[in-house]
Amino acid sequence: MSIALVLRALGIGELLTAVPALRALRRGGLNVVLAAPAELKDLALLSGAVEGLLPAYGLDELPWQGRRPDLAVNMHGRGPRSHRLLMDMRPRRLWAFANPAVPRLRGPRWHEHEHEVQRWCRLVKWYGSRVDPEDLAIPVPNGPNPAPGAVLIHPGAKGAARRWPPERFAEVAKVMVAEGLQVAVTGSRRERPMALLVAAQAKLPPRSVLAGRTSLRELCALVAGARLVICGDTGVAHLATAYGTPSVVIFGPESPARWGPPADRPWHQAVARGGDARAVTVNDVVSAGRKVMSVPVP
Repeated sequence: MSIALVLRALGIGELLTAVPALRALRRGGLNVVLAAPAELKDLALLSGAVEGLLPAYGLDELPWQGRRPDLAVNMHGRGPRSHRLLMDMRPRRLWAFANPAVPRLRGPRWHEHEHEVQRWCRLVKWYGSRVDPEDLAIPVPNGPNPAPGAVLIHPGAKGAARRWPPERFAEVAKVMVAEGLQVAVTGSRRERPMALLVAAQAKLPPRSVLAGRTSLRELCALVAGARLVICGDTGVAHLATAYGTPSVVIFGPESPARWGPPADRPWHQAVARGGDARAVTVNDVVSAGRKVMSVPVP
């Protein structure tokens, strides 16, 4: 079977927004190997969109040991550095967006404000693949869920500008508890101190803090079985989309037009105020949460 090496050495959200395009490659009869951080391996394989993962971090040299790829696909960006990194692998074909710095590469034009799902679907469609941008769902992993039916509060995000203040997450948690809902606080090991702060301010019991205590597969199970996910513009928002779990996603400075959940799914709500996450109020989030929980999910 022909091998397709796909470069997308980024995070959870970037992986999940590329799932429809990756599946299109597999349906085309390709053995898809994803170049991405090693910690995403379980999620990548769970998605069924790839058959293997090559550990890669940013635009570091790729440790490729296999035979020459039949196809390389740049889903990391518009190049030129990422284009050249794949060209160094000497693939028989390279699919990528056009860039004036690599004039011999023919590809579609890059649209700066395009939604990430549409961007990569358009790339593979331009080269002849049949792709479904709605094909975002991923399977639920086997295993126990430590907080089924809970409202998940996920206060962490990659950049400080994307983080909503912890005290506001705590206020939202208080409202959810007052309305009779179970609340759990999620996050990575690095984000555990922030999660503990949110729980303390919301007067939640310590056992409700799951940050730093779950693997990526366990986090998938948590999101899949949650009543509601409340988070910033981060990978967990895309997990909620993948599982059809009602979600409220607080945006800033990035626009939901590029990274938000599908606009035609009313059980997901993107909340944004002028590109500043801190301009979003507690009432904005609580109101959105009540709204999405009232919408039947197909």
